[in-house]
Amino acid sequence: MNHLPRLRCGLSVFVLAQGCRHAARTTTCSASYAPLRSFRTSCPARAAPAPEIHMESYPAHRIRNFAIIAHIDHGKSTLSDRLLELTNTIQRHKPGDNNQVLDKLKVERERGITVKAQTVSMFYKHDGEEYLLNLIDTPGHVDFSWEVARSLGACEGALLLVDASQGVQAQSISVFHAAKDKKLKIIPVLNKIDLPAAEPERIATQIQAMFDLDPNDILNVSAKTGLGVRDVLHAIIDRVPPPNAGTNHDAPLKMLLFDSLYDRYRGVISLVSIKDGELRKGDKIASCHSRKKYEVMDLGIMHPEEVPTACLRPGQVGWIGACAATKKSGKETLIGDTFHRVGQPVEPLPGFQLAKPMVYAGVYPVDSNDFPKLEESIKRLTLTDRSVSVQRESSTALGQGCRLGFLGTLHMDVFRQRLEDEYDASVIITAPTVPYKLVYHDRTEFVSNPTDFPDINDPRVRLNEVQEPMVTASIIVPSDYLGEMMELCTSHRAQDIDYRYLDSEYQSSRIMLTCRLPLGEIMTDFFDKLKSRSSGFASFDYEDAGYQKSDLVKMTFLLNGRQVDALAFIVHRSAAENIGREWALKLRKVIPRQQFEVPIQAVVGKKVIARETISAVRKDVTAGMYGGHHERKMKKLAEQKEGKKRLKRIGSVDVPQEAFFEILSSNNKSR
Repeated sequence: MNHLPRLRCGLSVFVLAQGCRHAARTTTCSASYAPLRSFRTSCPARAAPAPEIHMESYPAHRIRNFAIIAHIDHGKSTLSDRLLELTNTIQRHKPGDNNQVLDKLKVERERGITVKAQTVSMFYKHDGEEYLLNLIDTPGHVDFSWEVARSLGACEGALLLVDASQGVQAQSISVFHAAKDKKLKIIPVLNKIDLPAAEPERIATQIQAMFDLDPNDILNVSAKTGLGVRDVLHAIIDRVPPPNAGTNHDAPLKMLLFDSLYDRYRGVISLVSIKDGELRKGDKIASCHSRKKYEVMDLGIMHPEEVPTACLRPGQVGWIGACAATKKSGKETLIGDTFHRVGQPVEPLPGFQLAKPMVYAGVYPVDSNDFPKLEESIKRLTLTDRSVSVQRESSTALGQGCRLGFLGTLHMDVFRQRLEDEYDASVIITAPTVPYKLVYHDRTEFVSNPTDFPDINDPRVRLNEVQEPMVTASIIVPSDYLGEMMELCTSHRAQDIDYRYLDSEYQSSRIMLTCRLPLGEIMTDFFDKLKSRSSGFASFDYEDAGYQKSDLVKMTFLLNGRQVDALAFIVHRSAAENIGREWALKLRKVIPRQQFEVPIQAVVGKKVIARETISAVRKDVTAGMYGGHHERKMKKLAEQKEGKKRLKRIGSVDVPQEAFFEILSSNNKSR
């Protein structure tokens, strides 16, 4: 579609779109904020003009910016719904309804998890004054900790949400410490107190022991029914400090870019937090990191959809669309960057750092002719997820593809599902790997693609040592499963295993087990085994712990003596034989039989460590012979045997894309 014309009628924004002659986005203010309609949805032909939201009416002392810290399935999205309803940002629903307004992606609703940070502005009257409350909703899984860390930079407070039946989980601990490092005010909240299995007193003791928080400050709520949620709103206003923003609006503009969205019609939409100064439409801004300049084409707040406003002032959080023609590439703007007005440079805000991918995988189209479409889809999707790194690569078996870097295996799987859901892409993802450090005599290199990993036994390589990334893992689990967890960690080459009790005075005590694990071991089926051996009760979190020397080897597979580059792995020498046998058996099951016998060999260096054989397709060459001598039949069989030998010498194994898709998809699901 061509560039969409925008028409302003009163204070409503009308957009001309396909299939809808007039699409209107409306909002109301004061005590009844109606839910907004996105221009992507069907909407009425006409809508009444809505009053404008005057951002000048909300100085910094009446603004509260806060996030919600919670483990997966502790009720973060449900609590967000109740807060939006109490502030009349959306329409009220029946008690127990879970609309997940801020979980906008299909993958979030299907999986029941938050994978993309969202922001929403709410207006609430308290003690005779109207406050602007900005909620930055953050994910709860360890793979999306980068989303959480940069979103906390736009907040002054956080709700620590804990399930009253499950208790403190591993992810809550790591995010809590990240929030404390940023000096955020923490408000502890116990959710799901209406459940029969809820133990608020025991969990309150856990919170006091783990986080050193006063139990008297804990709020007991039920986000599902709405019980106690209004007290949460009052606590946000009373306890969370206002933004540390200057009162002089003529001060130089200082703005934090903490997230971005992609719109197919307008390009990149950036979510920003104004620290100082004032931002208006038409302002010229520049990046502290790249020095690139942009013009602000439009701006506003999320309420919960985009609502245009005249300006954004200190302490406020909103969205901007700036220079769509240049920002569409998405390569110039970086999440966490500081922006200022052109000609008025400022000191960058602290804490800016690029995302560090920890898992790499090759992504190829099922049909090699679809690569241009897939590459364009990946570029557009990475505009909404800047933590993904992209690099072109090619494979003799799979054709042209891209090498992508992710923050974890769940992040990788979510990205794949978004490609399928939002861009109708059919892809093959190779086995995930982690970045390894190669220490040579004169230099150091990082390798994430197994095909680039050298043969460490070759003296010409002059390689001193190989190092693999390590993590400090935390596992919280009932004490009954301590033996299972220690056995699991030991089988995955864990080091420095230690544990301590969280609530030993209760019969159903839990422990927190800590250890050092190779990151590559977590990329396999570690999480599935963790849940299986703990009957689903264990929670898992990890942090980067640097690199450590390790005995790693490159394992490749030969089909009829020819190497398949798509099937190469970097494994620990102690596990190479078992992994080789497992994959050789998988290949034997999915590769179709040929006219000749096909050996499948797993090779480390020049040594074959595992082998499977695919028997040849045999035609009954004696079927047409009636009678005759035995020698004639033997002659026919001998000729057939010689023919198959010639085929084996000059023939190549025909491995269809479907075979790679089946084996790699099943392997990634198990991971």
